[in-house]
Amino acid sequence: MTEATYSLVRFLEASSDKARVGLLVSERVLPLDSDINSLIQHWDSMEAELDTLAASAGEDTGLDRAAVEILAPVEPAQVLQTGANYRKHVVDLAVAHRDDGQDAEEVRAKTAAMMDQRAGQGTPYFFIGLPTAIASATDPLTLPSYSTSDDWELELAAVIGKEAFRVTPEEALEHVFGYTMVNDITTREFVFRKDMPAIGSDWYRAKNAPGFLPTGPLLVPAKFFGDPQNVQVTLKLNGKAMQDESTQDMIFGVAKLVSEASQIMPLRPGDLVLTGSPAGNGQHWGRFLQDGDVMEATITGLGTQLIHCQDEK
Repeated sequence: MTEATYSLVRFLEASSDKARVGLLVSERVLPLDSDINSLIQHWDSMEAELDTLAASAGEDTGLDRAAVEILAPVEPAQVLQTGANYRKHVVDLAVAHRDDGQDAEEVRAKTAAMMDQRAGQGTPYFFIGLPTAIASATDPLTLPSYSTSDDWELELAAVIGKEAFRVTPEEALEHVFGYTMVNDITTREFVFRKDMPAIGSDWYRAKNAPGFLPTGPLLVPAKFFGDPQNVQVTLKLNGKAMQDESTQDMIFGVAKLVSEASQIMPLRPGDLVLTGSPAGNGQHWGRFLQDGDVMEATITGLGTQLIHCQDEK
């Protein structure tokens, strides 16, 4: 029997309000008797059975994907976010934030050299997100009334499989179950505290409003995903490409990120490690999210997000 590729989804049937987990094979959802974190935790004992189930699926097996509501595919206890992890993105931000009178090309060259040095000698920059901000890949995004600077940041996210604590970069990918897609929405005007500049950034206020982590639609096991350092991250706003970059531009790859994150805190099955956003955010374009905007986001192999933005009433 030929092995079938599949992804994992969480979904609701029309007649139920209880979230379920299923295998997505082509356009059929095969329901499973497990929650997502238990499935991830016990993957070693369940993998062969799920492979067989997927390989035996036919056109009438399970449920039609179009007949169910697809939810965010993960329920992490911990969400680690990564800042300034794409070389071109960091350089563009430095140029955008340069002081009056500074030459743009000088800032660009200096920042590029700093990022090259950081890649060889530095460490990733992490902060903590709240799981309550997670939404599905199609939930409307409500733009808070207190802000006019909400921005998009499409990111590849690694989903932890086996507990990882102080693992090496060489070991790290063995602890990754699979991958999903997250749009890490940011309220730019809240990132830096003007009243307490010595403290620096305020990621709680900037990133954790309801729905600020559209996630999914798919969770793809690592064995089907391929090289996480060679996929394309693309976000279109109202049909125009704003972000379109390869993960090859990461300063620190997935293995390094998972390893470094695990040095401080144990990463547990189902946890999310976001990998940073490539160039092309709204701050770069001088254009933030507005009522009526539509974001269409894709990462190679991870499906499509379609997010409609609406002002808070």
